[in-house]
Amino acid sequence: MARDYSLSGDAGAAAVASGLASPNWYRPDIPPAEIRALMTKSDAIALRDTGLWIGALLGFAAAAVALWPSWWSAPFWLGYGVLYGSAADSRWHECGHKTAFRTAWMNSVVYHIASFMMMRNPVIWRASHVRHHTDTIIVGRDPEIVAMRPPDLGRIALNMIGLIDVPVLLGRMVMHSVGRIQPDEAMYLRDADRSAAMWAARVHLAIYICVAVAAVVTWSILPLMLIGLPRFYGAWHHVMTGVLQHLGLAENVTDHRLNTRTVLMNPVSRFIYLNMNYHLEHHVFTMVPYYRLPQLHELVKHDFPAPDQSIAAAFRRLMPVLWRQLRYEDAVILPDLPAGATPYRDEVERLRPFAA
Repeated sequence: MARDYSLSGDAGAAAVASGLASPNWYRPDIPPAEIRALMTKSDAIALRDTGLWIGALLGFAAAAVALWPSWWSAPFWLGYGVLYGSAADSRWHECGHKTAFRTAWMNSVVYHIASFMMMRNPVIWRASHVRHHTDTIIVGRDPEIVAMRPPDLGRIALNMIGLIDVPVLLGRMVMHSVGRIQPDEAMYLRDADRSAAMWAARVHLAIYICVAVAAVVTWSILPLMLIGLPRFYGAWHHVMTGVLQHLGLAENVTDHRLNTRTVLMNPVSRFIYLNMNYHLEHHVFTMVPYYRLPQLHELVKHDFPAPDQSIAAAFRRLMPVLWRQLRYEDAVILPDLPAGATPYRDEVERLRPFAA
């Protein structure tokens, strides 16, 4: 049977009652001094990468507008869309963790810009992501589980061009602007933050209304091609990489090595994704900045499963498991650990009969 993933349902209460909520997560035995060194933040590196991102956005936009409405503009719109509708997702993520820049206000500025581009309420989604890291892939507790069981592959495919999540996000923006909060959001959003969430939604909504009015007044779709529509046509990369973070791995475990994967990716995808392909490392040591995750990967790889060697390789391993889950089987990927690694916790024995 399909599981109840809602935060206000019985599964969340059961997770709390069983002690599974807010678990004591596995951590590798690494010298604290080495981890502290990797946690050092750098304004220079983050400014460089942010400058490259904004410069590329402006460059693609300028070329696309200059060539509009010729079909020669299409490649530039595609590039602009990915930098807007996918690269903004990773910038939202890193600056939400406050790990990209050393200077706090710089994280805040980029976080709010990226939140607007991704149509996410910056107040509510920060609270959501804190819960995601506290209760990663714990059913009834984690609000950011991308694909439930059985996985809705049609929904994932439609979200490659934003056809499901964008209308939902727009609807929530309207509701948040009048102070209405979803029941699941109320499970992790503090009452003290509701007013800030409402005003953030009002600002976002006002900007989108102005863009829509500009499109009507100029009788042109061009304003929307620059602001708003890229969230549709540029979403495919962040959906493609995002589903690889946890999909097909175990639920309701307390060892991130069982529910999170690392995938080696090409340099372009790593720039768009801000090294979040090292996702297992990120979950185990959340405060390590994205630009130090490759170093962290080398430091902990003796204790972690071997990463998938490419995006294609990760999907080849994942698809047979999804096929079994579509048939309502409890199939999961159980990654092998290197020789001498710290063993998985006892909960792994529960998963062995379903290992694929």
